[in-house]
Amino acid sequence: MKIAFDVDVIRDMGITRMVHQVAEWGYKYIEQSPHPQINPFYKHPKASREIMREYKNALNATGVEISSFITVYRWSGPDELRRQAAVKNWKRMIEIAVEMGVQVINTELSGNPNEPEICEEMFYRSMEELLPIFERENIRVEIQSHPWDFCENSNETADMVKSFRSDNVKYVYSVPHTFFYDNGKGDVRPMLEYAGEDLSHVLIADTMNHTKHCRYIVNPPGVDATIHQHVGVGEGEVDFDTLFQTLREMDFANRTYKVGGESIIASALFGYPEKMKTQAVETRELIERELLSR
Repeated sequence: MKIAFDVDVIRDMGITRMVHQVAEWGYKYIEQSPHPQINPFYKHPKASREIMREYKNALNATGVEISSFITVYRWSGPDELRRQAAVKNWKRMIEIAVEMGVQVINTELSGNPNEPEICEEMFYRSMEELLPIFERENIRVEIQSHPWDFCENSNETADMVKSFRSDNVKYVYSVPHTFFYDNGKGDVRPMLEYAGEDLSHVLIADTMNHTKHCRYIVNPPGVDATIHQHVGVGEGEVDFDTLFQTLREMDFANRTYKVGGESIIASALFGYPEKMKTQAVETRELIERELLSR
């Protein structure tokens, strides 16, 4: 199992300092989330020769590796022109992953909850074009549900992943999305077990249960939006005891896949860079203690 750090919270450091910081916190792997100079949200990947050269030099200097890229594109529509642009972005991102020797790309459905039927159709249309490329380039694409998406339910998204019957398509369980995944119950065990052998990637962070009355207050009332957090373990309401126990029972730490190799678990703490000097290390140590018995 690869233990990675999602660098979104420190992306403003610059590439070299970012990689060295991850190494200083004791991580061997980086989960490279959208970065304005590499793989920005929704836009065409940038990743110039200079930036990639700098990145490779920093990786070589520290011994850190990239476990996975995260990309977020409008590949599920509902606008067809934007869907086509997203597929073009995907193709370029696959080229970058191959250049960097990265076999895993973690992504979201990125549709619109107000048009779920159209978005699901467009998602499958995009995958019809992209899956042969993932297979040709030996890329494992991992898909997660996300708040304010055409599908927020964990089991339903797992069903979409399983529908491809492909070693190149797996499932991501994002812990801070737990309360969206089952309409506020937060019952992690059945969702993890339902994903089963297709669960290849877990994102670690805590969150409050947004369904509780006045847990969050958003104005104006009824606004078409969602809200969640990626805070430190113990700062929210996720049942981490059951989460880690279930992952141990599933032997998640010892899983390997035909494409992309080992399972991945990533620290995905956002919003509080001032806490990272302690929380990044504490989260890594927690994962090691709970899943590797260190």
